[in-house]
Amino acid sequence: MDLVWLLDHVEEGTLAALLGLLTGAVFGVAAQRSAFCLRAATVEFSRGLLGPKVAVWLLAFSTAVIWVQGAELLGLFRSSEARMMAVAGSWSGAILGGLMFGAGMVLARGCSGRLLVLAATGNLRAVVSGLIFAVVAQMSLHGLLSPMRAWLAGQWITPGGANVDLLAALGLPKIAGIMLGVAIAALAFVLVRRNKVGFAAVAFASGVGFSVALGWVLTYSLAQVAFEPMPVTSATFSGPSADTLMFFLTENPVLDFNIGLVPGVFLGAFLSATLKGEFRFQGFEGEGQMRRSMTGAALMGFGAMLAGGCAIGAGVTGGSIFVATAWLALLCMWIGAGVTDWLVDQPSVRRAIA
Repeated sequence: MDLVWLLDHVEEGTLAALLGLLTGAVFGVAAQRSAFCLRAATVEFSRGLLGPKVAVWLLAFSTAVIWVQGAELLGLFRSSEARMMAVAGSWSGAILGGLMFGAGMVLARGCSGRLLVLAATGNLRAVVSGLIFAVVAQMSLHGLLSPMRAWLAGQWITPGGANVDLLAALGLPKIAGIMLGVAIAALAFVLVRRNKVGFAAVAFASGVGFSVALGWVLTYSLAQVAFEPMPVTSATFSGPSADTLMFFLTENPVLDFNIGLVPGVFLGAFLSATLKGEFRFQGFEGEGQMRRSMTGAALMGFGAMLAGGCAIGAGVTGGSIFVATAWLALLCMWIGAGVTDWLVDQPSVRRAIA
């Protein structure tokens, strides 16, 4: 994709922010309309169900893999130039951070990306939790919690100063990525059919996956023609949330893809909810829910920075290019969420049934 003609009219930083805004808006609309949520999917799964939430998540994940791997085969993108692939990853961070993030998203009743979408629909609980997530993420990146994060992440890192490409490590050709995506999509469609998921939810769940590929292709295309170094990245909400928070708190903020992404998601989800008549203000149901949500948001903020990404950034975006630590983090998010649901929420469900 040639972006030279745009650079003739727009500065590089501004163009990067606009590309982030576009990617975020596509994600925001698709996630709001499909109710895409890893937390909901993990809760269903931990309770022995393969319901509509699992179907939607698998569909979004599989289409992200198919779109991204297809773009790479067509020469529109190279995963080796993605920032999360080009830098060293942390196995210990993926495990510990993934477990923490999984527990946190159950307590907060939504991952960081879902909280941003919910905030755009008038959910004040999500607004408060999202702000706490962003503050703790920033503290974990450059603030008070940074030394602890760095120490935990440094316990077990990938060799050679770069992350591990799962396909290459397993000796598989690139086409294997698409084949795996198709296999997961086939499972997703079986669950879609079994749970009678509507066409709109299917289409918009696929749109979530498309937005991930869109971000990869756009940032890669810009990096090829920009004068200044531009990171090749896509949808993620740990670093961008912290960056967006600091953008409004620093004297000389700098525009980039991350700064456009978060407002783009908010705008897309807001417009989608408003047009569907689903925008309405909601608050905390009590002091207990507030404590629970705030604790979960803090766990997610630290966990995401430790794991190298959130449920979207590591779980879908990193997973779509087969970053090894991202797949490990995603697995640990499922485990952490399932264990937390079993310990915290399922006892009350079992008592209600009894």
